[in-house]
Amino acid sequence: MLPDREKPAAALRGIVANSKDRIASLQEVANLLQSTGGYRWVGLYDVDHDAGLVENIVWSGPGAPEYPAFPITKGLTSAAISGHKSINVGDVTADPRYLTAFGSTRSEIIVPIFDSSGQRVVGTLDVESEYPNAFDPATQSFLEACSAILQPLWHR
Repeated sequence: MLPDREKPAAALRGIVANSKDRIASLQEVANLLQSTGGYRWVGLYDVDHDAGLVENIVWSGPGAPEYPAFPITKGLTSAAISGHKSINVGDVTADPRYLTAFGSTRSEIIVPIFDSSGQRVVGTLDVESEYPNAFDPATQSFLEACSAILQPLWHR
């Protein structure tokens, strides 16, 4: 991990290790990622395969998500869940899968969070920017590392 990313990663590990309240811990995570990454918006979601829904748990940014719950088959999130990999879109206006959350969003990355076996997507980390192509490969790697750190918060 890049040196400038070690401090937030260490802070995330501390939040996870000291978590007593999942929602409060996840809110702290969203706030930390949003502020240290300079991202406009960060959201964390639960994936409920049985109900076929993706549901927002917490967010940090200028407003609540337009879709706090949506079908598991919709949006960029659907591709991250079904493909078991991050979806990094540099221009959401050109991607028909994008569910508009904010009219000013230009790029978005959805990072899956896996269960302890690494086989099933149980959550997602959603980061949005008002700038096109905001998430370079180093940023994607960092957010994927964050997703692995956060994994225990989906298994309590």
